[in-house]
Order: sequence, then structure tokens, then C-alpha cells
Amino acid sequence: MTKTVNHWIGGKTVEGTSGQYGPVTDPATGAVTTQVALASAAEVDAAVAAAKAAYATWGTSSLAQRTAVLFRYRALLDAHRDDIAALITAEHGKVHSDALGEVARGLEIVELACGITTQLKGELSTQVSNRVDVSSIRQSLGVVAGITPFNFPAMVPMWMFPLAIACGNTFVLKPSEKDPSAANLLAELASEAGLPDGVLNVLHGDKIAVDGLLNHPDVAAVSFVGSTPIARYIHATASANGKRVQALGGAKNHMLVLPDADLDAAADAAVSAAYGSAGERCMAISAVVAVGAIGDELVAKIRERAEKIKIGPGNDPTSEMGPLITAAHRDKVASYVTGAAAQGAEVVLDGTGHTVEGFEDGHWIGLSLLDKVSTDSDAYKDEIFGPVLCVLRVESYEDGVALMNASPFGNGTAIFTRDGGAARRFQLEIQAGMVGVNVPIPVPVGYHSFGGWKDSLFGDHHIYGNDGVHFYTRGKVTTTRWPDPADAPAGVDLGFPRNH
Repeated sequence: MTKTVNHWIGGKTVEGTSGQYGPVTDPATGAVTTQVALASAAEVDAAVAAAKAAYATWGTSSLAQRTAVLFRYRALLDAHRDDIAALITAEHGKVHSDALGEVARGLEIVELACGITTQLKGELSTQVSNRVDVSSIRQSLGVVAGITPFNFPAMVPMWMFPLAIACGNTFVLKPSEKDPSAANLLAELASEAGLPDGVLNVLHGDKIAVDGLLNHPDVAAVSFVGSTPIARYIHATASANGKRVQALGGAKNHMLVLPDADLDAAADAAVSAAYGSAGERCMAISAVVAVGAIGDELVAKIRERAEKIKIGPGNDPTSEMGPLITAAHRDKVASYVTGAAAQGAEVVLDGTGHTVEGFEDGHWIGLSLLDKVSTDSDAYKDEIFGPVLCVLRVESYEDGVALMNASPFGNGTAIFTRDGGAARRFQLEIQAGMVGVNVPIPVPVGYHSFGGWKDSLFGDHHIYGNDGVHFYTRGKVTTTRWPDPADAPAGVDLGFPRNH
């Protein structure tokens, strides 16, 4: 019998009532293993109502109460790393070690949330005028929502709800319907840690659920990670409804390799960053920009390493790369490779015909490497979100930066060089939100914020870190005068208040 993933609302599992279900597939076998309930508009209302009811007490709870829950939650997540990772592998397909890494990066934000007491400290200025003090505090928003993608079914939700609830909000999470089980386990463990019912809710669904949250009058803010077209839609719709929005979109991350770079280190980094998690991550390096005469040697080194990567089921400890999430996505990724030569690229590696013995129905694709790619080709312009690496050739550092800055995306980027002056110049001149110097995937640690520029971010706030705390709170300034008993009456003064 097919397993059913239901909603988690008000601290308990709630069976779907819409009658609509979506299939969840094991990408390694192609078999449908699970069905997930898809929420109706009424179920969206029920989840938001549960969160709103819980906010009445959680929003005024003490910082000590919140952090006590979060510390216990952190311990439970640590104890269940393998369980969470196994669910990710079963439904997403990524190898177990990669899934464990995802959980570890999510735990960083839980740890940040455990220290929320220092993040929420206010400010006080005394005696700004005679017996007048001014203080600033940050307060929670209310019910907030998170809409998260399939590629990191545990980490991206943990980028959102731990900080949100630490700040005193309650949360409705709408995870991807392609791999929903990890989100439910995260919520169940939070409940076990003592999180009050309704503070964290998991609502499964499709566009009906998304639009229900974007239009709901009781949702104060929306966090989103996904593709650029959907990020733009989320931002426009939620903003039109008066909500605060952080919407992180797609990417086309470039890695600039200068002639003085350690080419072995650069090739290692390119293969790891392009093909890790089967390329299904917004921080993947998908375009290597080779400067000067190093292009042929660099491409040869990348090919040599890529040909050795073992592809197989994520639960096989010897596998280094797993399948893609769905057959349709696999076919779309393959189309960029099959059409590359006609658009002028040299196909160095073609992974489109790859299969795995014993798992022939899985969503397999091999590693593809395209050289001498033009900037007007589809393989360069589009976010492929698969194991396809494009190599572009330029004559100089200036040409490389100009090419990269012309991209509509500005998520992450990297430079490989031994020249500190060039690296420093690159940090200042490149138009991207996250920069790596000899680091191929510059995802910030939890106490710095994650986010891009241009079409990779819609909204003013990056996610987690200080930006995350500011997004999930709003400022309030109080000006106070306590007259001394010895003061004479001030009298009426219609002029502008003086502070000198």
C-alpha cells in the first residue's frame, strides 16, 4: 500500500480532506512510493488559524522559554540526523553523505536561533533631551509562512522557521510536494522538544496552497526559495497584499579561473561544485570562465575528474552522485546537452544516455561538460539545474568580469587565483551577493546572511543571519519623559520640540 504524507497542523497529523493527492517518487527506481495530500483553500485557512491561535501566547512568551525549546530541538535533530537524511535520499535521490551535509547546514541556523537572546537586544539612549530617553526594540510579526523547494527539503525550511519562531512568530511551512516527508519529521521533532501546538505547522500542497498563503490576511510575511519566475510572482503577489517578502530566485553561478590559478585545485572545485547534488542546487557552479591560454588544460583536467564520478542510488555508500528528482526534469536537463552542438558548443562529455544497472527506470543522467559555449546559447542563458557544466573562454580578467556582470543572475560567484590584488578587485567589482575566493560554493555560515543580487533576489532582506532576524521582526522606538518631582510646570509650547 502506498504511504500517505498528511499535514501537520496544531501539533498533530491531520489527514487531507481535499481528495487531491500528488505522487512522490523514488528517483532511483522511478517507482511511486508515497502520495502527499494537497491542501484545499479551507485547509490553508485551518493551518493559518492554528498558527494565529498559537501566536496569542507564543508571541508573548519569554526568551528563556523559546531558547529552552530550541536547545532541546537542536539535540533531537542531532540525534536524528540519519533519519532525516534517509528521508531526503528516498524522495530526492541525493546520496546519503550529501543529505547529511544538508542537515548539518540546517542545524547551523537552529544553533543561531538558540542564541536569539543577544540578537533581539534593543538599544537605549538616555538624556537625549532634558529627562528624555529613547529606546528601540524589535517585536515579532505574527503568522509567517515559508514556501520551500525540492532540492533541500530539510535545510531550506531550517533556514526559515527556527529563526522565525525564536523571534516569537508562528509558522506555516509549505514544502515541495515532490519530497515532503522530511518537513513532517522536522515538525514532529519540534513538538517532541516542547514547541507548543500550532507554533509550527506543515501544509502540503500545490499552487492552491501557495496562493492561499500569499492572499491570506492573517499571514504577515512570506519567505521563499525557488526559481526566478516563481520568486518574482511570490514577491509581486504577497507585496500587493501588504506582506513582507523575501523571495530568493534562481542562479547561473560563474567561476572565474585566472591564468595563475592552481588548475588542479580549480578543476577539483569545478567538478565538486557543478555536479554535487546532481547540480540541483542554486549555488552550483554552472559556468566556468577560463581566462587566457589555460582553457584547454583546465577542460582536460575537469573531464578527467568527471569521468571518474560514480553515479548510483543515494543509499549506496559508493555512489557519489544520485539521480534527478523526476523523469520530466531529467529530460529537460538532457535537452540542453543534445541541443548544445547546434548552438556552437563543443560537447566534451555527454551524459544523456547514462543508466544504472538494476535501476534502469530511475531518473538517471550522467555528467555533461560543454566547452566553448557562447553567451547567447540556451545552455548558458537558462538555469539548467542539473549536472551540466559550461566552459566559456575569455582573453582577460576584464572580459571575464564583464561577461559575468552581464548575466541577469547574481546569486553566487567565485574566483580562482593566487593573486591577492586580483581577488580583492574581483570582490568589489563583481555583481553578486555571495563571493568565493578559491572557494567554489560560497554559502555563508549561519551567522552571516545568504542571498543574491539582481534576478536572484526579490525583496530587501537576505535569508538567515542578521537579515533573517530583521526580516522576522519589526522595529519600534519609544521616547519617554519622566519629569522630576522638583520640576516646575513646563507650560504650553507650540514650537517644534527642542533637544538642545
